[in-house]
Amino acid sequence: MGCRLRLVLVIHNHQPVGNFEGVFEESYQNSYQPFLDGLSEYPDIPFSLHTSGSLMEWLVDAHPEYIDRVRGLAESGQVEILGGPFYEPILAGIPRCDRIGQITAYSDYLKKLFGTPVRGMWVPERVWEQSFVSDLVDAGMEFTLLDDSHFSAAGVRAEKMHGYYLSEDEGRLLKIFPDNETLRYQIPFTDPVQTIHYLKEIADHHPHSVVVFGDDGEKFGAWPGTFDHVYRDGWLKKFLDLLRQNSDWLKVTTLSESVDTVSPLGSCYLPDASYREMNEWALSSERQLELAELKEKFAETEGFDRLKPYLRGGFWRNFRVKYAELNEMYTRMLQVSNRLQSLEETGVDAEDLPTLHEARTELYRAQCNCPYWHGAFGGLYLPHLRNAIYKHLISADTLLEKITHRDASWLEVEVADFNLDARKEVRLASNRLVAYLAPAQGGHLYELDVRGAKHNLLATLDRRPEPYHDIIRQAAIEQKEGAENGEDIGKIHNAVRFKQPGLEKKLQYDHTPRKSLVDHFFQPGVDLETVIQGGGEVGDFVHGVYLSSLKRTDEDCEVRMIRKGYVGPYEIELTKTVCLTKNASGSLEIHYELSHLPAEVPLNFGVEFNFAGMAAGASDRYYYNHLGKQLGQLESKLDLEKTDRIGLVDEWLGLDAALDLSSPASIWTFPIETISQSEGGYELVHQSSVVIPHWEFVADENGRWSVTITLSMDTSVAQAKALSEAAASGA
Repeated sequence: MGCRLRLVLVIHNHQPVGNFEGVFEESYQNSYQPFLDGLSEYPDIPFSLHTSGSLMEWLVDAHPEYIDRVRGLAESGQVEILGGPFYEPILAGIPRCDRIGQITAYSDYLKKLFGTPVRGMWVPERVWEQSFVSDLVDAGMEFTLLDDSHFSAAGVRAEKMHGYYLSEDEGRLLKIFPDNETLRYQIPFTDPVQTIHYLKEIADHHPHSVVVFGDDGEKFGAWPGTFDHVYRDGWLKKFLDLLRQNSDWLKVTTLSESVDTVSPLGSCYLPDASYREMNEWALSSERQLELAELKEKFAETEGFDRLKPYLRGGFWRNFRVKYAELNEMYTRMLQVSNRLQSLEETGVDAEDLPTLHEARTELYRAQCNCPYWHGAFGGLYLPHLRNAIYKHLISADTLLEKITHRDASWLEVEVADFNLDARKEVRLASNRLVAYLAPAQGGHLYELDVRGAKHNLLATLDRRPEPYHDIIRQAAIEQKEGAENGEDIGKIHNAVRFKQPGLEKKLQYDHTPRKSLVDHFFQPGVDLETVIQGGGEVGDFVHGVYLSSLKRTDEDCEVRMIRKGYVGPYEIELTKTVCLTKNASGSLEIHYELSHLPAEVPLNFGVEFNFAGMAAGASDRYYYNHLGKQLGQLESKLDLEKTDRIGLVDEWLGLDAALDLSSPASIWTFPIETISQSEGGYELVHQSSVVIPHWEFVADENGRWSVTITLSMDTSVAQAKALSEAAASGA
């Protein structure tokens, strides 16, 4: 009968930069290795394989035998190696120079590793903009694949998607295959007979077509419940047997072979898009709920299937609008990228070239996409992924500083619109830390990079409404009612899984940003629980605009911020001065002076600090007092009476952060915990530890009051650990 249909199987394996070692290993044992075992028994069935660079580097170190097997399959022609940007960044989230640089770097790496040419690539999260065509071609790519929904949004009908199209930008041509959504939902979840029947229908109606299945390799064993189904229950073997049995009309092949032997279907320009769910997640929570309601309302309406292709959802870049913290991470990445590119263009000494190359690798790792968005999985909500991004950004930044600053100890201050909000921020930097201040946003300290620990203490995340929070509330109600009626809890509301009990009771949203140097005026006598719930505020300084001025000498840098505002009916003036000195370059000295205070009126002034990335629920992460006595783990709620010191230790990070107060204060501490969805269910995640020293006082006869706070960071343990690890690895 001959080849009436070409089927291309594209497997995409990925683990993000910063993911836990155990997750890498579990995914290897449950998915990557057994899948390769299964395919190795069918040498006549080729497939295309994409492995992200972050996972590939881990495999090279942890399982070189896997690399050897893939190399053998590539040499035999059973495996086609696909490239892409090295550390799986979303292309719309990085500068053009880095798109081309990452793709080129990974192609070179794969060629050396497997000895085969790399002609095509995987587009991370299938986030697409038409201008990427020229970027991919300039990086040496001939073809890629995107969701069929991209083509549908361009007006291409489903029956015209069995092949590939030419797409053009600035005179460059790229071949793009539609990735079949029906197959993505069928494989591996339905009986393989159903899939063969679906392919047979296409072959009968559209002979000589090419159909592409491209999806996550983790669904073959690593996703919950899939290991038994795919391997122990024999789904994969049955599927491969059926492919072989139908080889008289069905040819399993690769993207390269299809390009070389099949003509394109035509030309097509694709709109800015991603897969359907990603487009929806990019919408605000309110708009997501509205879209879901409309789709449910009209789902049974005649002609709705024809209308669905025109329901587009949102635009991926608006994740940076939806989550301010994500924008902070993105703009910090841009600063490092721009600085590195500037050094490359101006040129560096030959002795600095290895350092520059290392900085570029660190930057590329910091562009890994997973924490730059949030959808069905944790993403942005996972602190260990955000911390990994900042770790590599800080590493890259510190390496670039080594090139530009020859002195061991140095200071600098810079003013610019660092976070792209059309207002100026201030950057204080030394050989030991980097601090970003936003005078127009409450004078907040919104980023604090501790170089010795490669850690941003303000990689925080505010609690905000998410569409699935309504699901949590409703599921909790149904589970309670079901339990009272003796029903099986596991069958209630599609078995919504709570990884911790009582999550619905912990849903709370922040009305003030969880940053540092957040200036509060509370009602006198307010208690801790009221503050935790966001109450007790009587001032207007939290979001206020401060006027700023700078002072710089050879020995120190100083930022002075002033604001007139109200505490209840009283207008007062607040001045806070942040100072970084050369002889204490690992500390910030913050001086507060309140003036024009009302006479004989009790005031309650507090300064909020947040400490992120220092994990909770572990005995080696704790608070301590002025005597060094442990006060509890970092999720503790503390209400301390007059004290002049509190510290936070994370022994695993090797970081000790402390606040020293010139005037004893009462101190509140409490955790910021978000509730987000993940592949394992809904979970409570510790985001930061809030520390609020507060003073109740009456102004002096001049209507004034002042205090000095010293925020110090000790990273000696982290640096000793890094030196030990470097020595052990021979670095």
